Amino acid sequence: MTAPNAFTVDIDRQLQLPIYLQICERFRTAIAAGHLRPGERVPALRSLATQLNTARGTVELAYTILVDEGYLQMRGAAGTFVSPSLPASIMHSLRARGANEQNSRQSTGNPAVPQTPGDARGVRPAPHQPAIAAAMSGEPRPLQPGLPALDAFPLKVWNRLVAHRARGGERALLAYPDPAGYRPLREHIATYLGLSRGVTCVPDQVFVTGGYRATLELLLRSLGRPNDSVWYEDPGYLLARGFLAETGVHLVAVPVDDEGIDVERGKQLAAQARFALVTPSHQSPLGHTLSLARRMALLDWAEQASSWIVEDDYDSEFRYLGRPLPALKSLDRHDHVIYCGTFSKVMFPGLRLAYTVVPERAVERVGRVARSMNAGSPTLLQAALADFVEQGHFARHLKRMRALYAERRVLIVRALEQAFGERLIVELPPGGIQFAARFAEGPDGPIDDVAVAARAREAGLAVLPLSIWYANAGTRRTPRGLVMGFANIASADDASRLARKLRACLDG
Repeated sequence: MTAPNAFTVDIDRQLQLPIYLQICERFRTAIAAGHLRPGERVPALRSLATQLNTARGTVELAYTILVDEGYLQMRGAAGTFVSPSLPASIMHSLRARGANEQNSRQSTGNPAVPQTPGDARGVRPAPHQPAIAAAMSGEPRPLQPGLPALDAFPLKVWNRLVAHRARGGERALLAYPDPAGYRPLREHIATYLGLSRGVTCVPDQVFVTGGYRATLELLLRSLGRPNDSVWYEDPGYLLARGFLAETGVHLVAVPVDDEGIDVERGKQLAAQARFALVTPSHQSPLGHTLSLARRMALLDWAEQASSWIVEDDYDSEFRYLGRPLPALKSLDRHDHVIYCGTFSKVMFPGLRLAYTVVPERAVERVGRVARSMNAGSPTLLQAALADFVEQGHFARHLKRMRALYAERRVLIVRALEQAFGERLIVELPPGGIQFAARFAEGPDGPIDDVAVAARAREAGLAVLPLSIWYANAGTRRTPRGLVMGFANIASADDASRLARKLRACLDG
């Protein structure tokens, strides 16, 4: 076994670049320069965290990024090593970047920093993507964003319906699933959307998928073109941004304010973009609602540019002030809006069922691609879900959850206010099952929310740093805070305990 060499990592706490990104950059540079050789062991997580006087979670996040990028390999108890077979393309890229950064430092006297938000050159892949995906999967943890109340789901009813379908022995449930989805479920979805969201559609327009990522892949393959530009909310949904960046589309970060996505800014950056991905009812992660003026402006832009609007309506069922808002699709008179929904928030994420409603003129194309992808979801679960809806359990469950979440959001907000005082700015969310809280700037400048979230993860909590939802996460003006869920807060005592635990992570 190769012993770790005397390689040391230096970080500069005066830089605006987060510590975990500085660690990543030091390792990349050392590998490119030959100071760390293929197959060589690197310092252990705890050892490096002690050396840098930083949280173990911060180092873990950096190592996870480097592993995903192919620079490092984790070998369990044996330790972490430089990848023994670094691709030549990686080494070439590293050396080129090192030369560019050296030239930049010589000409400006400052370290290279990420591009500014809204840059029409596009959004780069988020380096934190693997760590975030890991935080959002596996065993549920307190304050996890986007996680519905698992303790309140009618599991006995669901198990009975699944067992009934399984015992029935229907041969269609054992065969390859219909790539467009189980027909009765598509019919129920079309009816539900017409009644609750104002979306007029027929079952043939509804396609059932294995989640929002699968939905995006289906839409891009069906309706996309090479080198498409895609408007993306800034800040915006992390996992979708990571997936889109992997597909090679040109992501254009369009700023979000209190009225939602800034359509005029989007037109300035990329007027002929092929797609615009938006969360109009409950902006992810800020929670704003897209104003009527912006909705009409967005629809006008799509018509003039012959573009598609992808409406991600991920948790609009949960609205605590009045009735759920009408979908953007309900205002669409020229068939440019593609509506996307999911059962992950209203049922449970392990179900892995979502759906999209495509304009009639796109049904044939999307259907053809769905068949070629063989993208069907398990028929057994779709059939059980259709029964769940048909027998009225779905409507009753939604009604109960709206009341329950309205109570639980108040519990956690009060507990956070009591635990953090003026150090955390918390606004009661009007809808959804998660919200973003902002840190007040401390005496030493902006709070390092990535480090706070890393410490929280070590403490067993699943909050996410707010800054990384922005295209340019490393600047001083990027808002810092935490994104957290509240649907699984069981009681006032539970809320107080979790808030105190989170507060302890603020100062390390």
